[in-house]
Amino acid sequence: MSISPKLLLPVAYVTDAAKHIRQAKTRVSFLSMVVADGKSTDDLIDALSETAERDVTVEVAADVFTYGELGGFIWPTRYRSKQSRATTKMSKRFIKSGVRFTWLGRSHSVIYSGRTHIKWCVVDDTVYSFGGVNLYEKGIENFDYMFKIRDNELADKLIDEYHRLERADAGGYAYRSHSFMHGNDTILIDGGIFGDSIIYRRVCKLTAEATKVTFVSQYCPSGRLSYLLKKTNSEIYFNAPANADGLNRIAIKIGIFLTGHKTLYDKSRYLHAKFMLFDMPDGRRIAITGSHNFSNIGVLLGTREIALQTENPEVISQLETFLKDLSA
Repeated sequence: MSISPKLLLPVAYVTDAAKHIRQAKTRVSFLSMVVADGKSTDDLIDALSETAERDVTVEVAADVFTYGELGGFIWPTRYRSKQSRATTKMSKRFIKSGVRFTWLGRSHSVIYSGRTHIKWCVVDDTVYSFGGVNLYEKGIENFDYMFKIRDNELADKLIDEYHRLERADAGGYAYRSHSFMHGNDTILIDGGIFGDSIIYRRVCKLTAEATKVTFVSQYCPSGRLSYLLKKTNSEIYFNAPANADGLNRIAIKIGIFLTGHKTLYDKSRYLHAKFMLFDMPDGRRIAITGSHNFSNIGVLLGTREIALQTENPEVISQLETFLKDLSA
């Protein structure tokens, strides 16, 4: 059975996912770039451990970027901060409770290269994905969302993809980006090869064909997409440099300097959502939503990503409502 996707803001996502994890009967598969316990995430982390203790299969994978994000390190080998020690304690608790826990990305010496940027949570036949919410305090505070979809076929496919990604990471290799149809929608997945992104290629193709494009991301558009957006009737939303700190602030400043793009987003809350809306010449409306920042830098660095391409008017309507909230 398939139920239309429902957009959940970060707090609603964490609350709903924790509830369903506690009710899980057969399986839980959780994947996020950043996973750390805190006031906003404790309940979901508790739910994962408690469900594993009930002998339900629980798989959790997080990128070692977690340590860099919490500790402010460029290299993922310095795990000595207070927050980093708490994260190590969390991973040990997972393992002790029976969670099949994996740190991804250990083979990459620099923390911004080859990262697993995908976010999803599969509980039995319910999927939470195609958004950007990371499971830690700051991630819950960001302006972001996840989609909830009840669909056993999609759940099966994402769990197969989880195992493929896990094998690739353990073996120290990447795989070609690819897509598969799911009903009338397309699921796009980047497998981590440097310079290879089906998601970025697809948004460039659609931008070149569209009569109007709406762009939403944490970063200023870059690369070929930036050039195409300048030639198209477009609305562009990304963070002002003042919203970010550290390397994120520098990246946004450089992006603005190199491209000349200006942002329509003027709020102080950090924008972490990533989606694009395309109005096509034949009247169709297409959305691409997921984990990809639509930045050429991520393509060059070989990040693993997921996105949903859809013409579902219910999805597009929910994204437009989200857009009204961030631009109000």
